Amino acid sequence: MVAGETSGDLLAGLLLDGLHVRWPGLQASGIGGPRMVQRGFQADWPSDKLAVHGYSIEVLRRLSELLGIRKKLRERLLRERPDMFIGIDAPDFNLGLEAALKAQGIKTVQFVCPSIWAWRADRVEKIRRSVDHVLCIFPFEPALLASHGIAATYVGHPLASVIPMQPDRLAARSALGLREEDTVVAILPGSRQSEIHHLALRFFQAAALVKHAKSAIKFIVPAVPSLKNLVEQLADAAGVRDDVQIVAGQSHTVLAACDVTLIASGTATLEAALFKRPMVIAYNMSWLSWQLMRRRQLQPWVGLPNILCRDFVVPELLQEAATPQALAEELLKWVDAKSAAPGKITAIEQRFTQLHEELRRDTSRLATDAIQKILET
Repeated sequence: MVAGETSGDLLAGLLLDGLHVRWPGLQASGIGGPRMVQRGFQADWPSDKLAVHGYSIEVLRRLSELLGIRKKLRERLLRERPDMFIGIDAPDFNLGLEAALKAQGIKTVQFVCPSIWAWRADRVEKIRRSVDHVLCIFPFEPALLASHGIAATYVGHPLASVIPMQPDRLAARSALGLREEDTVVAILPGSRQSEIHHLALRFFQAAALVKHAKSAIKFIVPAVPSLKNLVEQLADAAGVRDDVQIVAGQSHTVLAACDVTLIASGTATLEAALFKRPMVIAYNMSWLSWQLMRRRQLQPWVGLPNILCRDFVVPELLQEAATPQALAEELLKWVDAKSAAPGKITAIEQRFTQLHEELRRDTSRLATDAIQKILET
């Protein structure tokens, strides 16, 4: 198995739970994170090795290292010939590896369909060449893949089963030392170091503006433990270190506790939607990476909640639009709606509840059923 980044580690950990139930003696190794290791996974490389940001400069700086890791892993897998290889997201790394393994008769599964419906439609042929089956986390994906001759199964999104349909806000606030009556803004600037460098300072500058407008607001940041010091330094640079509570991990507790979140585009936005929280989505990357992404974009939305709802249900501020002033203004609109327009909050909660129901499936069972069928062919 190969899982990239924090989100891939989370998905792979949930999948491993189902695999171990189906095959108690299962042995799994490759590239993974702490959640996978907790389930007995042998991580030959940590998943954060694959955490790259953007489409060009950031990747090029580490290309030699990444290609070296993939070459070593490919040679080992071709020598040991596992029963199956499962790539968890990270398509730039996994599809090339899967193509080499499939060509040598090793069964390959990709868990999480590459976002050919959002950008990179050119990947379709590569997916067909690389994998025996795709485990899809969104309901519209299998039909799209089938139209290109790619076998796929909708297994639901694992997070939809992990996150409760009705989060316990009071318990989460108690765990974080927050009061029931507090207005709480969660700040999630990303899980990669490069994302944090591009986003955290402007997020904290936006927090300073919001704090100036409404001094009673509480801010809390669930930082990736290994990047907590960096987050603290950027909060200090923005002059809000004393106004922001920074905790190691605990992103789900923070999302359950907050009223609204300022959040980097990515899997975390779907988590926020499953917690039924209003949000302001933002993203920023290098100019060249942005130009490449814009040319490949196939639809008007970038944030997963908006993509899945097929509408701008929450604001997106991208690249030069993601100024501290604009971010603060959008956050304050949600904060003010809490008292001035509660119907707006109720409407978004209802839409996200509907989305939660659409994504909630017995993912472990559906995934392992599909995997077993592939192994038997």
